[in-house]
Amino acid sequence: MMTSHRSIFLFLTIFVWSLGCVAQQEMPLYNAAIPNATNAPNEEAKTPNQVVSKVAIPTLSVFLPPKEKATGAAVIICPGGGYGVLVIKREGYDVAEAFVKQGIAAFVLKYRLPSPKTMIDPSIGPLQDAQQAIKTIRQRANEWNINPQKIGIMGFSAGGHLASTTGTHFGRTILPNPEGTSLRPDFMILVYPVISFMEGIGHKGSGANLLGKDASAEQIKLYSNETQVTPSTPPAFITHASDDTVVPVANSLLFYEALQKNKVMSELHIYSKGEHGYLKVPAFDEWFGRCLHWMKTAGFTP
Repeated sequence: MMTSHRSIFLFLTIFVWSLGCVAQQEMPLYNAAIPNATNAPNEEAKTPNQVVSKVAIPTLSVFLPPKEKATGAAVIICPGGGYGVLVIKREGYDVAEAFVKQGIAAFVLKYRLPSPKTMIDPSIGPLQDAQQAIKTIRQRANEWNINPQKIGIMGFSAGGHLASTTGTHFGRTILPNPEGTSLRPDFMILVYPVISFMEGIGHKGSGANLLGKDASAEQIKLYSNETQVTPSTPPAFITHASDDTVVPVANSLLFYEALQKNKVMSELHIYSKGEHGYLKVPAFDEWFGRCLHWMKTAGFTP
């Protein structure tokens, strides 16, 4: 009987600890009308392994560490999926929980997937949502125990394109912002990212989904973010695998080179194996540990 009581106590202890460690809330990204949206019906769908498609109503899932453990840093996480779906658990919620264990607030962004059916201009929809996420977190930083100057954005694959677009296009006015809140992320974390849409480098599927199949040369260059880096681009941590046959490692190499030319603090880790998605190697703790170390080195966490 004593063993049974001890087992129950252990279960309750772990359960209560987990509640204290991760506080999750999914909230609408916009309090009012969604900008750039049509009146199309919501057709969002989710598979059993939590891959989301046809996102037209964006949300922000909030993961907060206990107040006494909070470092003040925060990361907005943009899942990948080629701008066609969102791999929202493996490249979203799972990563958010790992950040929270380190005292870092995390926010999983379920951003709109480009579609002429649901958006007036599909090319700016995801960026509007990323900017709104930064705006919301900065304006509620005190409430969430966050330092408003330590808010970063992270992206996987096409989510990495969105994150790097947010870090290089923050001066564009595509979102109502009467308060004049800064829309510049303080840092970027890019994991096997799509960066470019240039011929021979970029991911054609992501480019076609975001810009359409008949995008102009000017539009392709505008969204090839290695061409958009300036000295005011935020610092970046980048990781990629040499054997990635889906998104060539050249995407990360060119972006890192552009950051170096503009004297932007950055760190690049290239793994010999890992393919696209890091499903087997490198281990999560390997690349994520290097990411955490960079955040400390860069001064974003104690």
